[in-house]
Amino acid sequence: MKILFYRHAKNIFFHTIFIITILFFHNYVYAKDTRSVTEPVIPKICKTLIANNDKDFTNEINNTIADCAKQHKIVSLVTSDNGDTHFFSGPIIIPSYGGLLINKKVILTAINDPTLYDKGNERCGTLDNIGKGCKPFITLKGENSGLYGEGYIDGQGGVVLKNKKYTWWQLATEAKVSHKRQNNPHLIDINSGHNTIIYKLNLINSPNFHVVPYQTDGLTIWGVKINTPSDARNTDGIDPSSSQNITITQSNISTGDDNIAIKAGNKGASKHISILNNNFGYGHGMSIGSETNGGVNDILIKNLTLQNTTNGLRIKSNVTNGGLVTDIHYENICIFNVKNPIILDTNYNNNEENKEKNIPQFKNIFFENIEVLTSGLLKFSGLNEENMIEIFVNNFHIKNGSSWIKDNVIIHGNIDNVINNNNCTLY
Repeated sequence: MKILFYRHAKNIFFHTIFIITILFFHNYVYAKDTRSVTEPVIPKICKTLIANNDKDFTNEINNTIADCAKQHKIVSLVTSDNGDTHFFSGPIIIPSYGGLLINKKVILTAINDPTLYDKGNERCGTLDNIGKGCKPFITLKGENSGLYGEGYIDGQGGVVLKNKKYTWWQLATEAKVSHKRQNNPHLIDINSGHNTIIYKLNLINSPNFHVVPYQTDGLTIWGVKINTPSDARNTDGIDPSSSQNITITQSNISTGDDNIAIKAGNKGASKHISILNNNFGYGHGMSIGSETNGGVNDILIKNLTLQNTTNGLRIKSNVTNGGLVTDIHYENICIFNVKNPIILDTNYNNNEENKEKNIPQFKNIFFENIEVLTSGLLKFSGLNEENMIEIFVNNFHIKNGSSWIKDNVIIHGNIDNVINNNNCTLY
């Protein structure tokens, strides 16, 4: 009996040392943006344009940005002396070293005409089975381009479209009902960008996703506010895709879909991403996936408050577009009034008819200093016994009355019901 007790105590001791070692090690060898990121500095101004509520600025803005970019300077948008605040425009392209300073009270507004964003097949503003028929409102390209200022970029998602009887958001709702895809423009795309900046802007009413960095290496999003209605379908806040070295900080995001969703499709991994000191209002939470077949790794999500989101921290994938998700660190997270505080799901929206298998694997997922202040669902659902989810927890507290789904998961550490409301703050 003494020998059995000794062996049991010995196993507990070494298991505890293992957990402490892992958590200690990962506190100091963080997966994160490999750059040294500081608060952005607004570049020098080349030319100033004055608002006019009755004018189409598409050509003037694009031409001025292109000219100023050659001097490595940017264009400033200001209000007029008679109170005009709007710059109405169609698609805008910002090349390397180009940019816009959208000053306080200025509203850069996407003209609500689908033909302006059409890629040439007359699909923008319609439904089909693909949903990729529109150019974005703003495209950032190349290196050292940016958007700055305390003004607004308004996608006019809720305004009736020219020569149509519906809005962008109504089209998105109809797509869901009819099992189709809407052809709506993104607000901002970053294509193969390098050292791109989005600083202090207000992004509102996007017709579709707000910010999509695609195959981008080096992006700083600092002090941005995203505010689009909770019932505006598919209006994700920020969706890095096959991108790396990204910092999103000091931002507030409320929207109609994922507040942030990190994705990695066929074009490569998403990695070295820091999401620091942010607040999420309504939306679908802090997500990874569902496209993870390119691999997602080295992600740090620290100092985040989620309040009134549908989901809290979520990793979602399936055998159609799954891949390896590893070295994900959640630290100092407060979750309040959230239906599904933690969701790790390897069978999300699975298409069983697809014969190609891309196995989702969630490994080395770390939770430290997590406070779930209201009861909800916690789901840890691994694919099978050969592909278990593996998580490590330290100071993980949930509200009494929460429900659990635990399948094919290994949890190192304890999750308890000792709640400390003082640990939560707004960033």
